[in-house]
Amino acid sequence: MTEYKIPEFSANWAEEDKGKWGLVVDQDLCTGCQACVTACAMENNIPWVGEADAAYGRAMHWIRIERFWEGEYPNVRATPFQPVMCQQCGEAPCEPVCPVFASVHSQVEKINIQVYNRCVGTRFCANNCPYIARTFNWRDYERPEPLPNQLNPDVTVRRRGVMEKCTFCIQRIKRAEDRAKAEGREVYDGEIEPACVQACPAEALTFGRIDDPESQVSKKAKSGRGVKLLEDLGTVPRVTYLKGGA
Repeated sequence: MTEYKIPEFSANWAEEDKGKWGLVVDQDLCTGCQACVTACAMENNIPWVGEADAAYGRAMHWIRIERFWEGEYPNVRATPFQPVMCQQCGEAPCEPVCPVFASVHSQVEKINIQVYNRCVGTRFCANNCPYIARTFNWRDYERPEPLPNQLNPDVTVRRRGVMEKCTFCIQRIKRAEDRAKAEGREVYDGEIEPACVQACPAEALTFGRIDDPESQVSKKAKSGRGVKLLEDLGTVPRVTYLKGGA
Protein backbone atom coordinates (compact mmCIF):
# COMPACT_ATOMS: atom_id res chain seq x y z
CA MET A 1 0.00 0.00 0.00
CA THR A 2 1.41 3.35 -1.05
CA GLU A 3 1.92 5.72 1.84
CA TYR A 4 0.39 9.15 1.27
CA LYS A 5 2.48 12.06 2.45
CA ILE A 6 0.97 15.44 3.16
CA PRO A 7 2.99 18.08 1.25
CA GLU A 8 4.75 20.68 3.32
CA PHE A 9 3.06 24.05 3.48
CA SER A 10 4.67 26.74 1.37
CA ALA A 11 3.92 30.41 1.85
CA ASN A 12 4.74 30.86 -1.83
CA TRP A 13 1.97 28.61 -3.15
CA ALA A 14 -0.45 31.43 -3.81
CA GLU A 15 2.31 33.61 -5.25
CA GLU A 16 3.49 30.89 -7.63
CA ASP A 17 -0.08 30.32 -8.80
CA LYS A 18 -0.35 33.89 -9.98
CA GLY A 19 -3.72 33.64 -11.68
CA LYS A 20 -4.75 36.01 -14.43
CA TRP A 21 -6.20 39.33 -13.46
CA GLY A 22 -4.79 42.20 -11.46
CA LEU A 23 -5.20 45.94 -10.95
CA VAL A 24 -2.67 48.74 -10.58
CA VAL A 25 -3.54 52.09 -8.98
CA ASP A 26 -1.17 55.00 -9.67
CA GLN A 27 -1.50 57.30 -6.67
CA ASP A 28 0.41 60.03 -8.46
CA LEU A 29 -2.44 60.28 -10.98
CA CYS A 30 -5.48 59.71 -8.75
CA THR A 31 -7.29 62.98 -8.01
CA GLY A 32 -9.86 61.56 -5.60
CA CYS A 33 -12.76 62.54 -7.87
CA GLN A 34 -14.70 59.34 -7.01
CA ALA A 35 -15.72 58.71 -10.62
CA CYS A 36 -14.68 55.09 -10.03
CA VAL A 37 -17.06 54.86 -7.05
CA THR A 38 -20.00 56.12 -9.11
CA ALA A 39 -19.21 53.96 -12.15
CA CYS A 40 -18.88 50.87 -9.97
CA ALA A 41 -22.25 51.54 -8.37
CA MET A 42 -23.97 51.95 -11.74
CA GLU A 43 -22.33 48.88 -13.29
CA ASN A 44 -22.97 46.53 -10.37
CA ASN A 45 -26.44 47.69 -9.23
CA ILE A 46 -25.19 48.99 -5.89
CA PRO A 47 -27.95 50.91 -4.07
CA TRP A 48 -27.58 54.41 -2.70
CA VAL A 49 -28.55 53.88 0.92
CA GLY A 50 -29.50 57.43 1.79
CA GLU A 51 -28.24 59.91 4.35
CA ALA A 52 -29.59 58.13 7.44
CA ASP A 53 -28.01 54.74 6.72
CA ALA A 54 -24.79 56.35 5.52
CA ALA A 55 -24.55 58.10 8.90
CA TYR A 56 -24.70 54.66 10.55
CA GLY A 57 -21.79 53.48 8.39
CA ARG A 58 -23.97 51.37 6.13
CA ALA A 59 -22.85 52.81 2.79
CA MET A 60 -22.53 49.99 0.28
CA HIS A 61 -19.98 51.30 -2.22
CA TRP A 62 -17.52 48.62 -3.29
CA ILE A 63 -14.75 51.24 -3.61
CA ARG A 64 -13.82 53.90 -1.08
CA ILE A 65 -11.32 56.72 -1.43
CA GLU A 66 -8.97 56.82 1.54
CA ARG A 67 -7.55 60.25 2.42
CA PHE A 68 -4.41 60.71 4.48
CA TRP A 69 -2.92 63.84 5.96
CA GLU A 70 0.60 64.70 7.10
CA GLY A 71 1.87 67.39 9.46
CA GLU A 72 0.23 69.54 12.09
CA TYR A 73 -1.97 72.58 11.70
CA PRO A 74 -1.42 74.91 9.92
CA ASN A 75 1.24 73.04 7.93
CA VAL A 76 -1.02 70.19 6.85
CA ARG A 77 -0.34 68.47 3.54
CA ALA A 78 -2.72 66.12 1.78
CA THR A 79 -0.99 62.90 0.73
CA PRO A 80 -2.07 61.04 -2.43
CA PHE A 81 -5.57 59.58 -2.54
CA GLN A 82 -5.91 55.81 -2.25
CA PRO A 83 -8.88 54.00 -3.82
CA VAL A 84 -9.48 50.81 -1.82
CA MET A 85 -11.53 47.93 -3.15
CA CYS A 86 -11.43 44.16 -2.63
CA GLN A 87 -7.76 43.24 -3.04
CA GLN A 88 -8.62 39.86 -4.61
CA CYS A 89 -6.24 38.07 -2.26
CA GLY A 90 -4.52 34.90 -3.41
CA GLU A 91 -4.80 33.67 0.20
CA ALA A 92 -8.09 35.37 1.03
CA PRO A 93 -8.85 35.39 4.78
CA CYS A 94 -12.56 35.78 4.05
CA GLU A 95 -12.85 32.37 2.38
CA PRO A 96 -12.10 29.82 5.13
CA VAL A 97 -14.45 31.45 7.66
CA CYS A 98 -17.61 31.31 5.52
CA PRO A 99 -19.80 28.46 6.86
CA VAL A 100 -21.75 28.08 3.60
CA PHE A 101 -18.89 28.52 1.11
CA ALA A 102 -20.38 31.70 -0.32
CA SER A 103 -16.93 33.31 -0.48
CA VAL A 104 -14.91 31.17 -2.88
CA HIS A 105 -12.01 31.45 -5.31
CA SER A 106 -12.68 31.16 -9.03
CA GLN A 107 -10.50 28.41 -10.46
CA VAL A 108 -10.35 30.00 -13.92
CA GLU A 109 -9.99 33.74 -13.31
CA LYS A 110 -8.37 33.33 -9.86
CA ILE A 111 -10.81 35.93 -8.52
CA ASN A 112 -12.37 35.92 -5.08
CA ILE A 113 -16.08 35.78 -5.86
CA GLN A 114 -19.26 35.99 -3.79
CA VAL A 115 -22.05 33.46 -4.39
CA TYR A 116 -25.06 35.56 -3.41
CA ASN A 117 -27.66 32.79 -3.31
CA ARG A 118 -25.55 30.87 -0.78
CA CYS A 119 -24.87 33.77 1.56
CA VAL A 120 -26.80 33.72 4.84
CA GLY A 121 -25.40 37.00 6.16
CA THR A 122 -23.19 35.80 9.02
CA ARG A 123 -20.73 38.61 8.18
CA PHE A 124 -17.82 36.39 9.24
CA CYS A 125 -16.08 37.28 5.97
CA ALA A 126 -16.35 41.01 6.68
CA ASN A 127 -14.95 40.52 10.19
CA ASN A 128 -11.99 38.59 8.77
CA CYS A 129 -11.19 41.03 5.95
CA PRO A 130 -8.23 43.25 6.94
CA TYR A 131 -9.06 45.70 4.14
CA ILE A 132 -12.67 46.37 5.24
CA ALA A 133 -13.68 45.81 1.62
CA ARG A 134 -17.00 44.03 2.12
CA THR A 135 -20.43 45.55 2.68
CA PHE A 136 -23.60 44.11 4.17
CA ASN A 137 -26.98 44.68 2.57
CA TRP A 138 -29.07 45.92 5.49
CA ARG A 139 -32.31 46.51 3.60
CA ASP A 140 -34.23 45.91 0.39
CA TYR A 141 -33.54 49.39 -0.92
CA GLU A 142 -36.23 50.91 -3.12
CA ARG A 143 -35.47 52.53 -6.46
CA PRO A 144 -38.23 54.96 -7.47
CA GLU A 145 -39.07 55.31 -11.14
CA PRO A 146 -37.31 55.71 -13.49
CA LEU A 147 -34.19 54.49 -11.61
CA PRO A 148 -34.94 50.76 -12.21
CA ASN A 149 -34.31 51.42 -15.92
CA GLN A 150 -30.60 51.93 -15.24
CA LEU A 151 -30.10 48.49 -13.63
CA ASN A 152 -27.48 46.36 -15.37
CA PRO A 153 -29.17 43.14 -16.61
CA ASP A 154 -25.83 41.29 -16.44
CA VAL A 155 -25.65 41.68 -12.65
CA THR A 156 -28.14 40.34 -10.12
CA VAL A 157 -29.92 42.67 -7.71
CA ARG A 158 -29.03 41.54 -4.21
CA ARG A 159 -31.52 41.28 -1.37
CA ARG A 160 -31.36 42.13 2.31
CA GLY A 161 -28.96 40.02 4.38
CA VAL A 162 -26.35 39.42 1.67
CA MET A 163 -22.66 40.36 1.72
CA GLU A 164 -21.31 42.25 -1.30
CA LYS A 165 -17.86 43.10 -2.64
CA CYS A 166 -15.85 44.06 -5.71
CA THR A 167 -15.49 41.29 -8.30
CA PHE A 168 -13.27 43.13 -10.82
CA CYS A 169 -16.52 43.36 -12.86
CA ILE A 170 -16.37 39.64 -13.57
CA GLN A 171 -19.34 39.96 -15.93
CA ARG A 172 -17.16 42.06 -18.26
CA ILE A 173 -14.31 39.57 -17.96
CA LYS A 174 -16.54 36.63 -18.91
CA ARG A 175 -18.08 38.56 -21.79
CA ALA A 176 -14.67 39.39 -23.25
CA GLU A 177 -13.39 35.84 -22.73
CA ASP A 178 -16.43 34.36 -24.49
CA ARG A 179 -16.02 36.80 -27.39
CA ALA A 180 -12.32 35.98 -27.73
CA LYS A 181 -13.04 32.24 -27.60
CA ALA A 182 -15.67 32.56 -30.33
CA GLU A 183 -13.16 34.43 -32.49
CA GLY A 184 -10.43 31.86 -31.81
CA ARG A 185 -7.96 34.18 -30.09
CA GLU A 186 -6.67 35.28 -26.71
CA VAL A 187 -8.00 38.33 -24.92
CA TYR A 188 -6.05 41.42 -25.95
CA ASP A 189 -4.14 43.39 -23.37
CA GLY A 190 -6.36 46.29 -22.35
CA GLU A 191 -9.47 44.76 -23.96
CA ILE A 192 -11.17 44.32 -20.58
CA GLU A 193 -11.87 47.41 -18.53
CA PRO A 194 -13.81 47.17 -15.27
CA ALA A 195 -16.18 50.08 -14.70
CA CYS A 196 -13.74 51.88 -12.40
CA VAL A 197 -10.93 51.70 -14.97
CA GLN A 198 -13.17 52.85 -17.81
CA ALA A 199 -14.51 55.84 -15.86
CA CYS A 200 -11.24 57.17 -14.41
CA PRO A 201 -10.58 60.54 -16.09
CA ALA A 202 -6.95 60.58 -14.90
CA GLU A 203 -6.23 57.04 -16.18
CA ALA A 204 -4.90 56.17 -12.75
CA LEU A 205 -6.18 52.57 -12.92
CA THR A 206 -4.76 49.80 -15.11
CA PHE A 207 -6.29 46.33 -15.40
CA GLY A 208 -5.09 43.21 -17.15
CA ARG A 209 -3.38 39.87 -16.89
CA ILE A 210 -0.67 39.83 -14.27
CA ASP A 211 0.66 36.47 -15.48
CA ASP A 212 1.57 38.05 -18.84
CA PRO A 213 5.00 39.71 -18.50
CA GLU A 214 4.27 41.88 -21.55
CA SER A 215 0.99 43.33 -20.26
CA GLN A 216 0.86 46.91 -19.03
CA VAL A 217 -0.49 45.91 -15.64
CA SER A 218 2.32 43.40 -15.13
CA LYS A 219 5.02 45.91 -16.05
CA LYS A 220 3.59 48.57 -13.75
CA ALA A 221 3.10 46.14 -10.87
CA LYS A 222 6.76 45.14 -11.04
CA SER A 223 8.03 48.71 -11.10
CA GLY A 224 10.05 50.08 -8.22
CA ARG A 225 7.08 52.15 -7.03
CA GLY A 226 4.77 49.20 -6.53
CA VAL A 227 3.52 48.36 -3.04
CA LYS A 228 0.64 46.23 -1.71
CA LEU A 229 -1.63 46.88 1.24
CA LEU A 230 -0.77 44.95 4.41
CA GLU A 231 1.47 42.61 2.42
CA ASP A 232 3.04 41.31 5.63
CA LEU A 233 -0.21 39.51 6.44
CA GLY A 234 0.46 37.02 3.64
CA THR A 235 -2.87 37.59 1.88
CA VAL A 236 -1.14 37.96 -1.53
CA PRO A 237 -3.22 40.89 -2.89
CA ARG A 238 -3.79 41.24 -6.64
CA VAL A 239 -4.02 45.05 -6.40
CA THR A 240 -0.76 47.01 -6.58
CA TYR A 241 -0.42 50.69 -5.60
CA LEU A 242 2.20 52.88 -7.22
CA LYS A 243 3.46 55.19 -4.50
CA GLY A 244 2.87 58.88 -5.00
CA GLY A 245 5.75 61.29 -5.26
CA ALA A 246 6.78 63.66 -2.50
